[in-house]
Amino acid sequence: MLSDNLYREKRMPSPLRHIWRIFYHDALSMIGFYGFLALLLVCLFGTVLAPYALDQQFLGYQLLPPSWSRYGDVSFFLGTDDLGRDVLSRLLTGAAPTFGSALVVTVAASVFGVALGVLAGITRGLRSAALNHVLDTLLSIPSLLLAIVVVAFLGPRLEHAMLAVWLALLPRVVRTVYDAVHEELDKEYVLAVRIDGASMMHILRYAVLPNIASVLVSEFTRSLSMAILDIAALGFLDLGAQLPSPEWGAMMGDTLELVYVAPWTVMLPGGAIMASVLIVNIVGDGLRRAMISGVE
Repeated sequence: MLSDNLYREKRMPSPLRHIWRIFYHDALSMIGFYGFLALLLVCLFGTVLAPYALDQQFLGYQLLPPSWSRYGDVSFFLGTDDLGRDVLSRLLTGAAPTFGSALVVTVAASVFGVALGVLAGITRGLRSAALNHVLDTLLSIPSLLLAIVVVAFLGPRLEHAMLAVWLALLPRVVRTVYDAVHEELDKEYVLAVRIDGASMMHILRYAVLPNIASVLVSEFTRSLSMAILDIAALGFLDLGAQLPSPEWGAMMGDTLELVYVAPWTVMLPGGAIMASVLIVNIVGDGLRRAMISGVE
């Protein structure tokens, strides 16, 4: 009997494996997951996958429509821009300064935000109230407006845009973690563990953080979506990546006056931004549902 119980315990999946099984059997979540992996691969190997160099110009092929169009050319699958550059090559190369930069910024904001949010969440009294008011003040400023102010002060560069977006995301992450930790620490099971003599570090590691994991995942994907849009918006306003950078927002801003003449030069980078945000949200919703179902 004892051996049967040990055998069943060995066969029981770990919590992470159980969550993965739930996520794996959700078709929409897996589509988003494969799309997310594709975005990562394009960020890493975009220059290798691109059929032409980033700034290579083809004289006589300016504003060539995509290949499926009547006047398209098979050599340029997504057409060319006003300088005769291949749009597909620029889109593939532009994944890194748009999606890759947003991912780096979001990871950095999440690491610092979780650490500061946990430290703030375990405080009480005057310090907690003061921090609460500071966070409310920062959150009252739209993230894009705050990023524009920072970039206007530092100067238009992709690195400055990343720093600005990081500063805009950080208060939101801190506030989310702060509220989640505060709410979790007020629950009865935490009070019971405290009475038993458990340390705060033990409570955070084994009780609070595992129970707010779904909140952290939701906040990470929401922040990543905001970072993609903000970096693209700064590039569109000529406050982020500078030309000839293939950053998707900068590509849209550079060809905006051609929207009626060559709409693919604006719609394709805009579609890439929309698709990346949609993929991130699908993955985030799928992970959140899997984590909630895995706990129940």
